[in-house]
Amino acid sequence: MTVKDIISEKLHAAFAPTHLDVIDESHLHEGHMGHRPGGETHFRVNIVSDGFEGKTRIERHRMINAALAVELAGPIHALALKAQTRAEASA
Repeated sequence: MTVKDIISEKLHAAFAPTHLDVIDESHLHEGHMGHRPGGETHFRVNIVSDGFEGKTRIERHRMINAALAVELAGPIHALALKAQTRAEASA
């Protein structure tokens, strides 16, 4: 299973998102710190979930980081996040 697949699986299980994009941007960071041959080090996540209702941006990021703690301690070097509720995403 790829790191991208693991991220998707864990975020689906934790947040039941109505929308989820997990984008491997590792190719954009070749030659930079944390990049490894084969990629799967730098990711961008766009997630929409009602589980973020009433949470600040920092709280949402902490929730996602907690769900991906093993990956953040291992293969993931960088993770860019956009976490919204359905209302925010449709505004």
